[in-house]
Amino acid sequence: MPANRNALIRYRTIDNCLKNRFRKWTLEDLIEECSEILYEYEGIDKGVSRRTVQMDLQMMRSDKLGYNAPIIVVDKKYYTYEDPEYSITNIPLTDQDLGRLTETVDFLKQFKGFSHFRELEGMVQKLEDHVHSQKTHQKPVIDFEKNENLRGLEHLDRLYQSIIRKESITMTYQSFKARQANTFTFHPFLLKEFRNRWFVIGKRKASDEFQNLALDRIINLETSEVPLIDTSGFDAEDYFRDVIGVSVSTGVTPEEVLIYVTHKHAPYVMTKPLHHSQKLVDKDNYGITISLHLQHNFELEKEILAFGDGVKVISPERLKRSIKGRLLGGIDLYNTELSETGLVTAARKLEHNGSSVMNYVYTKREVDKLKRVLDQKLTQQRGTFSQRRLIQTIPELENLLINKNLRRVVQAMDEKAFLVKAIFFNKPPEANWYVTWHQDKAINLQEKRETEGFTGWTQKEDVVSVLPPVEVNQNCFSIRIHLDDTDDQNGALKVLSGSHKALLSDEQIRLISTNSVPSTIEMRAGGIHLMKPLLLHASAKSKSQKQRRVIHLEFSSLELPNGLVWEERIELST
Repeated sequence: MPANRNALIRYRTIDNCLKNRFRKWTLEDLIEECSEILYEYEGIDKGVSRRTVQMDLQMMRSDKLGYNAPIIVVDKKYYTYEDPEYSITNIPLTDQDLGRLTETVDFLKQFKGFSHFRELEGMVQKLEDHVHSQKTHQKPVIDFEKNENLRGLEHLDRLYQSIIRKESITMTYQSFKARQANTFTFHPFLLKEFRNRWFVIGKRKASDEFQNLALDRIINLETSEVPLIDTSGFDAEDYFRDVIGVSVSTGVTPEEVLIYVTHKHAPYVMTKPLHHSQKLVDKDNYGITISLHLQHNFELEKEILAFGDGVKVISPERLKRSIKGRLLGGIDLYNTELSETGLVTAARKLEHNGSSVMNYVYTKREVDKLKRVLDQKLTQQRGTFSQRRLIQTIPELENLLINKNLRRVVQAMDEKAFLVKAIFFNKPPEANWYVTWHQDKAINLQEKRETEGFTGWTQKEDVVSVLPPVEVNQNCFSIRIHLDDTDDQNGALKVLSGSHKALLSDEQIRLISTNSVPSTIEMRAGGIHLMKPLLLHASAKSKSQKQRRVIHLEFSSLELPNGLVWEERIELST
């Protein structure tokens, strides 16, 4: 191993440069990099000489240190590794190195049993196992938890040096929720590992609360001239005492959390407590009840959710609701997983009956987001019951409505279909309108006619001389997305299956609807109702104060001749 610390730093710097094949490295570039790193780590402001770097390159090429680095010069100017996979960090340990490591392990093992040594026991055991496997050329007999693809570890040493030298840094950081990166001055106090991820704890300003920033979200670190704020009052043990993980809410009082653990999972919780405050409160034949005294944070919820059906939160109520909601959200993801068999069945029903119902197409989270957007954008139109050209009016709805599941449904019905119409219907509790038996026609609307008892679009544009109406409508289908649970009490649609094969006169509609037994389309929020345009349907007055919001989407694969246009046309690109 290199006897000189500065030489080791230079070797590692040169190695990092030559591994970076996105840049060409001249001798002057290597000199500059080595000088900057030595100034940063060791405070040496005297630049590295040209001869020193040349000797370093010669030493790395030789076998004196066991490197045998395949360093070549390209175009008589640029230095690089001939083997793009080479690095001095990948070379095996020499017998001399293994001997020294063995002595180190033996020395450290003498302290086993002392209280101040307990935190190092795992490290020593890992080192001993590594030395043994290198000596005997056998596979390690201890496998420690690790994450080989963890990002951000390259910042670990830089942050460590900043903390011990009491220096602030200029950090470029982008959290998972942020749309773009942000650059700011940060005062690091502590590095902390949790569940194989590293975090740096610190402040942006003295008056700010502490922040925990994940190293894998750091984009860049630079030296800052801002003096480090006073860290003497920071006690890491006290700071993290009342939490699991790294998320601490300053000023929030910890509370008692009661959790019931089933008999199957109880041994795991008892032998590895969730938190140092864990106490056994009760025990029966079916499980145990434990108490924890801590803050409610994200990591606590993850710990509880990790046991799945093995635990139940008893109190507090807010935590109980949160865990229940997240479990239901997980179930929702499984429920909204469409099967090929279900899609084929829905397509057959649509073709044969003119109607088909599919529940669990949108998750509750997606439905809630659709409601929020509609409420925000249509606030000024509370008195209206419909909004035509919906996607043109609210463009952000397009990606929410045409999600992965809807694309699969549309392609299963007609792989060439595109969106031609989008309408929002709202039946609020204060309204009680209904629609009489009628057939929808997939033609642009021309006239709105109001009659006593209901309001609806009843007169359609006549294009019989241009296109046969039945052909137009048989090449279309609609999808009604239900944003609320719908049943007979809040005006659910009633349909007459099989009535979509032909255009019917008013007299035929009256005769068929009077002498047939309709089906009531009861839906769950997030479900869809597929319909053929000519299907006879109607809706009754509401018998409850429940709201019924529906988004009507119409699809077609028919190209209209010149002079005719679809109301909206949106391709369902993948």
